[in-house]
Formats: sequence, C-alpha cells, structure tokens
Amino acid sequence: MRTNGKRMLPVLGERSLEEWIDRYEHSHQHPVNRVFHLFGIPMILVSLPLFLLAPVIRGFWKVALFCFTIGWIFQFAGHAIEGKPPEFIKDWRFLLVGTRWWISKIQRQRSNSRDGAFSAE
Repeated sequence: MRTNGKRMLPVLGERSLEEWIDRYEHSHQHPVNRVFHLFGIPMILVSLPLFLLAPVIRGFWKVALFCFTIGWIFQFAGHAIEGKPPEFIKDWRFLLVGTRWWISKIQRQRSNSRDGAFSAE
C-alpha cells in the first residue's frame, strides 16, 4: 500500500516504512553498534528456521541456540556502547524494522563495494 508515494504497511500504523527505518537509524549511530547489528541481526534471523530443524536433526538445537544467543548478545552489547536502549523496548514493531534496516545496509554495502568504498555506516 502506498500513501503520498511512501510504502505503508498496516502493521506499521500511520508511519511509512522509510520513517520507521529513519527512526531506527537515529538510535544506531555508533559505528560499533552498527557493526554489532550487522552481525547480530542475521544470526538471530538464521537461528529461527534452524530451530525448526532441531527436532529433525539430533543435537541441532545447539547450533540454533548458539546463533540466537550470540546474535542477541551482539544487539545488547551494541546498545550498551551506544548508550541507548533498543527501540523494540518502546515498540515491538522495531523487531521487524531492524530486519529491513539490515537489508538496506547490506544493499548499501554492495553498492559501495562496486564503487570501491567500504563503510560500517
């Protein structure tokens, strides 16, 4: 759904996805926090389907639990360095926005790497 040229998703309420990402970006300014999130978010995301495989593959839950735990440690360590609480404490929807923020960072990194630049921002 689009309103005034901005992507609007019902779960995100009256804000556009871009507005949510901008707010998320604002609370993730410290370069170490950004790097921790670049690793922590995908570790958490990968752990979720791995938990589904755990009942089928003996002992696999350890891999899923490791990824999940280390991913969250990265998240909270980054926020400790940033000096700001995670946004999802104020609004659970930031759990979804964090994933989209991560995707935008990866896309930006790929674009920069084609141009010969690298940045944790």
